[in-house]
Amino acid sequence: MTSMPTLETERLIIRPFAMDDLEAIHRILDVELAEADFGSEGAKTLDTRREWLRWTILNYDQLARLYQPPYGERAVVLKSSGELIGAVGYVPCLNVFGQLPMFGGARDGLTSTEFGLYYALSPARHRRGYAAEAVRAMIDYAFRRLRLRRIIATTTYNNEASMGVMRKVGMRIEKNPFPDPPWLQVVGVLEAPSI
Repeated sequence: MTSMPTLETERLIIRPFAMDDLEAIHRILDVELAEADFGSEGAKTLDTRREWLRWTILNYDQLARLYQPPYGERAVVLKSSGELIGAVGYVPCLNVFGQLPMFGGARDGLTSTEFGLYYALSPARHRRGYAAEAVRAMIDYAFRRLRLRRIIATTTYNNEASMGVMRKVGMRIEKNPFPDPPWLQVVGVLEAPSI
């Protein structure tokens, strides 16, 4: 497996992060989204975000050297201005997916890993289709280049914007019918198109 290339859409460039992106991504993920109450992991300090960014950048090459999927976040940048407006990426998702009806509905408490999709854009850029555009590019790469069987995304019960993105890209959405675990609330699933 090689490093994931830069992806381009009509309006966006999806590229690896660089250390020069620190101020912008910190503002988006740790200030704007925290204030909008979208952040699920809690706000980070600039120093903590700097550590995360270094790890993210090192991770690109290390995963490729180990022939692993290109997990990690990528910068979402407007083509027209070069402005960084958010992040999108692949994440391994470990959860009790089997208890959801679409995964069989077993309540055995066993976990499984799914190939997940992450996206977070500046609230100032919401409702313009940028998230769905970036997510579609990542899905296309996952199905065409990584040859995945399916991809998922997760969110909370009250994050209608995230569920809206899931719907726009064709994901089937299912809510966890059980109160536990509290972190497994809504899952969007998209199966690979038939070949």
